[in-house]
Amino acid sequence: MNTAAIPASEFLRFAKFLIEELKPRGKWLTPFNIISIPVILAGLVILYFRFTLGLGAVTNLSQQYPFGFWIGFDVMTGVALAGGAYVLCFVVYVLRIEKYHSVLKVTILNGLLAYVFYSGALVLDLGRPWHIINPIIGNSFGYNSVLFLVAWHFLLYTGALFLEFSPTIAEWAHWERLRKLLTSLTLGTVIVGITLSMLHQSGIGGMFLMAKPKIHPLWYSEYIPLLYFVSSIFGGLAMVIFEGTISFKVFSNLIGEKMHHSHDDIVLGLAKGAAITMFVYYFFLAFIFMHGEKWKLINGPWGYWYLVEVIGFVLIPCFMFAYGVRNKKFGVIRVAAIMTVLGVILNRQNICLIAYNWYVPNKYYPSWQEIVVTLMVVFVEVWVFRWVVTRMSVFSKE
Repeated sequence: MNTAAIPASEFLRFAKFLIEELKPRGKWLTPFNIISIPVILAGLVILYFRFTLGLGAVTNLSQQYPFGFWIGFDVMTGVALAGGAYVLCFVVYVLRIEKYHSVLKVTILNGLLAYVFYSGALVLDLGRPWHIINPIIGNSFGYNSVLFLVAWHFLLYTGALFLEFSPTIAEWAHWERLRKLLTSLTLGTVIVGITLSMLHQSGIGGMFLMAKPKIHPLWYSEYIPLLYFVSSIFGGLAMVIFEGTISFKVFSNLIGEKMHHSHDDIVLGLAKGAAITMFVYYFFLAFIFMHGEKWKLINGPWGYWYLVEVIGFVLIPCFMFAYGVRNKKFGVIRVAAIMTVLGVILNRQNICLIAYNWYVPNKYYPSWQEIVVTLMVVFVEVWVFRWVVTRMSVFSKE
């Protein structure tokens, strides 16, 4: 009888605990709430029309442009900027550089939320959302399809991120035995997660290898998978700096004194890694450009736009990172991080939207409904992130 009563009482305890935790905390009339709540409500209304009337009612998608803003920004860009999770896991658990351990949990949380919400954006973009299962089971695609590989990498890595963060959830729920078990699985999960993330970061780029006639020659290369992988490293590191700067201001009361003191040293290390990786990325771009003899493509609007991306959002922030690290100019580093994030966004939009079908007269432009829904996804992700960090020990090492 006791063995049956214990699970029931434990379930009742957790139900009461969860109800209490779901209650809102803090002030409601904050600038973020005032802006985000109307956008979220408007996004829900748009999604109602999207699922009842179809994609054509709220998007500008067509047969020429199967990838729209929901895929180009939410998925392609979001996955790249979530790369900080696998990079820091590699640094902490494989290279054993412990000084980054204090920011590891919040980085894993950001990566987990990014994958969950951006995979949701895939459902929004499908004309028949219930067919989301097709690339996973290989139906209509085949097991040799790049999309089949990307789908499985995406699915398994999301599960790996959840397992990496699950000890924090178990600690919050006071499940001590489960927390110890999940902690013992961390190293193996991290190794699997790093491998999966490397594969699907490059795999997403691999999907565009089949679109050579449609992508402008300045952006197309047989090395797109490699470029996507490398750019996810410095893009992820820049996003960690950017998000960390905001978190240290907004959630400063949740951060311990030790973590406050180590913050500057962590930012310098992240900036140094970003500078080195961006230099490698720029070297690859220069090699591809010269080997492909693309000089004649520079003299024109597309060439000028290409230089804006490569010089303005890769080379310049690379030097800014190096200068900021050498002279400990944290303002310069933060500006470089913002420019780098914008550069990754621009690169992904160029390849899958702007320079895609560059020769057709009727270009694709996202509708205002697509932009509102994207903002809704971002705002809901921030709401969930805020709820988690104010209730779980995300900003602490133990």
